Amino acid sequence: MQTVKGIGVRASLVCCEAGAAGRGFRLVLKPSLSGIHGDTMTENGCEYRDRVLTMDTMNPNVKRVEYAVRGPIVQRAVQIERELKMGIKKPFTEVIKANIGDCHAMGQKPITFFRQVLALCSYPDLLEDSKFPEDAKSRARRILQACGGGSLGAYSTSQGIEMIRQDIARYIEQRDGGITCDPDNIYLSTGASDAIVTMLKLLVSGEGMSRTGVMISIPQYPLYSAALADLGAVQISYYLDEDNCWSLDISELRHALQEAKKHCSPRALCIINPGNPTGQVQSRQCIEDVIRFAAAEKLFLMADEVYQDNVYADGCKFHSFKKVLFEMGLEYSEKVELASFHSTSKCYMGECGFRGGYMEVVNLDPEVKVQLTKLVSVRLCPPVPGQALLDVVVNPPQPDEPSYDTFIKERTDTLATLAEKASMTQEILNQVPGIKCNPVQGAMYTFPRIHLPPKAILEAKEKGQVPDMFYCMKLLEETGICLVPGSGFGQRDGTYHFRMTILPPKEKLKIVLAKIKEFHQHFMEQYS
Repeated sequence: MQTVKGIGVRASLVCCEAGAAGRGFRLVLKPSLSGIHGDTMTENGCEYRDRVLTMDTMNPNVKRVEYAVRGPIVQRAVQIERELKMGIKKPFTEVIKANIGDCHAMGQKPITFFRQVLALCSYPDLLEDSKFPEDAKSRARRILQACGGGSLGAYSTSQGIEMIRQDIARYIEQRDGGITCDPDNIYLSTGASDAIVTMLKLLVSGEGMSRTGVMISIPQYPLYSAALADLGAVQISYYLDEDNCWSLDISELRHALQEAKKHCSPRALCIINPGNPTGQVQSRQCIEDVIRFAAAEKLFLMADEVYQDNVYADGCKFHSFKKVLFEMGLEYSEKVELASFHSTSKCYMGECGFRGGYMEVVNLDPEVKVQLTKLVSVRLCPPVPGQALLDVVVNPPQPDEPSYDTFIKERTDTLATLAEKASMTQEILNQVPGIKCNPVQGAMYTFPRIHLPPKAILEAKEKGQVPDMFYCMKLLEETGICLVPGSGFGQRDGTYHFRMTILPPKEKLKIVLAKIKEFHQHFMEQYS
């Protein structure tokens, strides 16, 4: 809008849409109070001022935040879905969103027992219904008794319902072979993401050379880079070894740390195991090496273990950082500070929308722990339905209970199907010239490397796009498949990737992989 100020009126030249005919302009005369109240003016009784919050005055850290998983590709995918509903013709009939680990959105079925208990908790009158098994009813009654007023609609304590924290502590003890877990070290959260950001808030401080540096893997899950940008911390990137199935090399950690010490104060090391977006599963030896490194360099360890049940490859096994830490002896178990994270959103549960998660802290300074409890209290409490779901996850049906057989079958079938899709994904992608895909050892994603011809790279740069963004956008427009470019997760200079989930139903996943194969071959021919 162009504005011309005169005496007594302000004339505004407003660009307006003129439908299909093009653009036009209209002259709007408004009473002006310039000279009396500066730029303040009144129209129809409403007072207008220059905005307080603008791109120039807003928090500059927010502008640096990027979150590729829901970035421009996904926004365009949503637009295309609207266009399809409007009847606009495309070379495809649906958009397949393989960009995010949203299990149920991709057709994964909920675990029956979990939903039965949540239904009973949400509507207690169903406790009189004979259709529900007794073990589901007993779980629901127990959860409701721990809720204020016997209702999921009541606030809980800020740290989470005490009974549920006790159940989580028992679950962790069983998982880790009897290593003690104190329920007071458990903090329930709005998914794992909320707890991760909360812990980063505690860690970040300083300015200039004293500003906190946090080590994160590259490729990484964009939550970490986004949170660090928002908090004004320094991201210390360490690269995973793509040629060795995205393994973690301690020498790379040392190199990244020494470089970072030149401009910040490194204080924390973040590990994602099993890996997102890369799908690797760390060996026990690797975890031991990481713990020794953290101890020697006085780094706070953050272990993102939300995919701990998603391990598929032969010879791979999930080892929790806490278990390994305590088995390494008092030299480490009493020294290394650790926060580990888990969630109801992944594994065989896939209950993303309930936003259930927890964090366990180990060796946290007691005074800092008081501050952590204060910090989480600002948000009142995590979602109570998510807490209830989490309780059933850590306290599932037992062999002598009526729901056990169905629960075990559903759990086993879900994980077996994911393992089959992981194997199929890597096998088919590796058949495509110009695509190299490491084994999907765990988690829910693959991060294949794609070869892009120089001509394609040049055209991408002319359009102001990163080359793998250019590739993924063309893939979306031509096939309806929504992937995320590797640049959104970080990658070595000169390499290009995309991340896709293995979550679509098996037959649909075959279609997705076939379309990617056909598209890549056509893309290579077009730009060769």
